[in-house]
Amino acid sequence: MRQVQPRQNNLGIGGWIWAGNYKLERYLYILHRVTGLGILLFLLIHLTMTTVFRIQGQETWEATMSILHNPWFKFGEYLVVVALIYHALNGLRLILQELGFLMGKPTPPIYPYRDSLRKKRRWTMAMIGIIIILCLVFFYDFISGGW
Repeated sequence: MRQVQPRQNNLGIGGWIWAGNYKLERYLYILHRVTGLGILLFLLIHLTMTTVFRIQGQETWEATMSILHNPWFKFGEYLVVVALIYHALNGLRLILQELGFLMGKPTPPIYPYRDSLRKKRRWTMAMIGIIIILCLVFFYDFISGGW
């Protein structure tokens, strides 16, 4: 019997983006990781800066708030909302999939093999559609000055 040698994994972080013939679910998984890290970073910065500026007094707080009314900061807030929407809905999809609700009935492994990706793909496309609709609603609110 021949000894099988494991392949080296030299891809590093670049392997997150391109490591072969990825399907849609893999890219959604990568985006889920990135949005999770972005939301964590935002929360840490937000809580730290809010605490620091509130402790320094009313004048410092008002000066900081006047700086943050810049359109670039407003666009950043929109990106945080988009990341939250995506992360929440994709997390819900992953939970339902992990619990087996979106997988479909198992089929016997008889050639030609059939998988349950078709049912998962419908739910994935529905989730992407809901994300796009919610992002457009928030974008309309963003450009109309609702924030």
